[in-house]
Amino acid sequence: MKYLSAALLLITLLTACTKNKIDCDYNACSFSAPASEVTTLENYLTSIAISATKHCSGFYYITDVAGSGSTPTICSDVSVKYKGQLTNGAIFDQATSPVIFKIDLFIESWKKALIQLKPGGKMRLWTPPSLAYGSTDRRDNNGNIVIPANSILYFEIELVAVL
Repeated sequence: MKYLSAALLLITLLTACTKNKIDCDYNACSFSAPASEVTTLENYLTSIAISATKHCSGFYYITDVAGSGSTPTICSDVSVKYKGQLTNGAIFDQATSPVIFKIDLFIESWKKALIQLKPGGKMRLWTPPSLAYGSTDRRDNNGNIVIPANSILYFEIELVAVL
């Protein structure tokens, strides 16, 4: 019985390690925005005279500071500062002091963007709806719409640290 318990514990530990490894394997190009959303985003960027790099998934970005040190993985906990805006300039969320999150809990464009940065890195990104909040309105605690459905979003992100 002692050996059976030890064997089950070992199998559980090995399975857990394998599961975490599989979960951390992330293909940033495996999910991309529909062509219609990318075209709408490209037209918007042209209208405001922004020249940015297109990510394989369909968001656009400018890396202002690459940072230095270790690049996070999708499974990393990170400390970030950020600002999120609608295309009309309205700020819907921001953190001027560092906040800690696990990367895999972010919206898709953030997941894909943050794994390109190193600590101290700063990036601006323009996100099509399907890589953000999609076709669902986001509301505040009072029920007011903060992010309308199908919104293109703009973010300024600073990766403070990989924890």
